Amino acid sequence: MANYHLVILKRPYLEAVLAGRKQIESRFIKTRRAHFGRVLPGDKLFLKESGGLVCAIASIAAVRNFTELTPKRILELKEQYNHLICGSNKYWQSKMDCRFGFLVWLKDVEPIEPMRIHKKDWRAWVVLTKKEDFGLLKMGAVRKAEKMQ
Repeated sequence: MANYHLVILKRPYLEAVLAGRKQIESRFIKTRRAHFGRVLPGDKLFLKESGGLVCAIASIAAVRNFTELTPKRILELKEQYNHLICGSNKYWQSKMDCRFGFLVWLKDVEPIEPMRIHKKDWRAWVVLTKKEDFGLLKMGAVRKAEKMQ
């Protein structure tokens, strides 16, 4: 059974995903977070604009996890994948002190009827559960996401 995730993206990155230019979502973090290692191929993503609405769903085609990252390894990842990540030099510079990360290959990106959710914390990636789903698991988009399989 697929897991569902809420993924918060800044506007230029979300627009690039919707246009098909950004095919990999990258997350680099200094410390291991709850979602690290819990993102799997076949999982479904709800895409939300930072400060805005949930406006798309996507499936995960593949995932690569990284531990013990170094600035050198991050530069190698930039060189190898940035054409699909679409990160600016400023983005990559801000990730140089991260030790963990993962890359998510996106597929079947579909716009949905935009919806507002009530999320007030700073987490940019949330593994959805029955206790914490922001109302997303009860909506018709889940049925649409399941049909994408």
